[in-house]
Amino acid sequence: MTTRASRRVFLGAVGSSLALSACRDRTRQDTRPAGSAAATPAPASSAPRALGQAVQGATKGEIPKRALGRTGEQVSMLGLGGFHIGTQSDEQESIRIIRSAVEAGVTFLDNCWDYNEGQSEIRMGKALQDGYRDKVFLMTKIDGRTRKVAAEQLEQSLKRLQTDRIDLVQIHEIIRAEDPARCFAKEGAMSALLEAKKAGKLRYIGFTGHKDPAHHLAMLEAGFERDFSFDAVQMPLNVMDPHFKSFEKHVLPVLTERGIGVLGMKSLGSGEILKAGVVNATECLHYTMNLPTSVVITGCDSMKVLEQALRAARTFEPMPKAAVQALLERTRAHAKQGEYEHFKTKTVFDGTVKNPHWLETAKI
Repeated sequence: MTTRASRRVFLGAVGSSLALSACRDRTRQDTRPAGSAAATPAPASSAPRALGQAVQGATKGEIPKRALGRTGEQVSMLGLGGFHIGTQSDEQESIRIIRSAVEAGVTFLDNCWDYNEGQSEIRMGKALQDGYRDKVFLMTKIDGRTRKVAAEQLEQSLKRLQTDRIDLVQIHEIIRAEDPARCFAKEGAMSALLEAKKAGKLRYIGFTGHKDPAHHLAMLEAGFERDFSFDAVQMPLNVMDPHFKSFEKHVLPVLTERGIGVLGMKSLGSGEILKAGVVNATECLHYTMNLPTSVVITGCDSMKVLEQALRAARTFEPMPKAAVQALLERTRAHAKQGEYEHFKTKTVFDGTVKNPHWLETAKI
């Protein structure tokens, strides 16, 4: 990836800030109950609309659904994070959390090939039996940077999840400057995912990362240069992010302009943001839901935490600009150096740094 290419995307992102503001305004206006004019999904071929627009299920007590970019898919505004599934000492508790989330209206399930040495996928696969698979939009991630390794990791994920098709597969942890070039190389991971899509093993392709918006922009540009556009992108979006290495300011405008599904993660900063003592969990979730996100993915390691997340989704209402600004003012002094976003500043959350062989082999 050339520096010139990355700079072009950065300039485009800055130039798109007005579009992001317009998306926010439409998000506030379009959270309506099913059956209203805003509840009719636009065809996938139509011009992209506000990605955070709720299209159905906004009735009090229900989990609203939103458009997943230009795909034509409708997914729950709240997504269940996969890392925390697999941490429970009792496998049945993991299954209970997953099925309870689905029964409550959560349709978007997150996972990854490497989470908890494969246990997250194994437990989710068991939870999705008995008809639950047909009720959800299933996403997982692979780490491999080569065609061979990515294909092998994908096959393992299919087996663990007990499915012949994954709705969205993402390349995990785009956190290095060299990652875009490696993924788009002739024998890179993208070739494996494109082949798998043709074979019907996956439906959509995306990528994730949490380190630096520059890496996301370079990955997007690598696709655009090859006439390829990702279907979804996952990134940190939270009340601290606008003040430091901001994905909201630099990447989100590109995604909304291109009709790419926005998957928000780390809305609580893996719990670190709450330690600042200036915002609570519900405020954190509501802030990210107020952005033009397709899904806000949050980890739930217990029924209590799941219930908190469900309550936040059910009580969400579009936030006035004054309320958004008040939250940002409260967090400004605490966020300037990424003090509560260690995933940007340290390697503690970098799974493929701790386990570099995940990039090169299909062995956990």
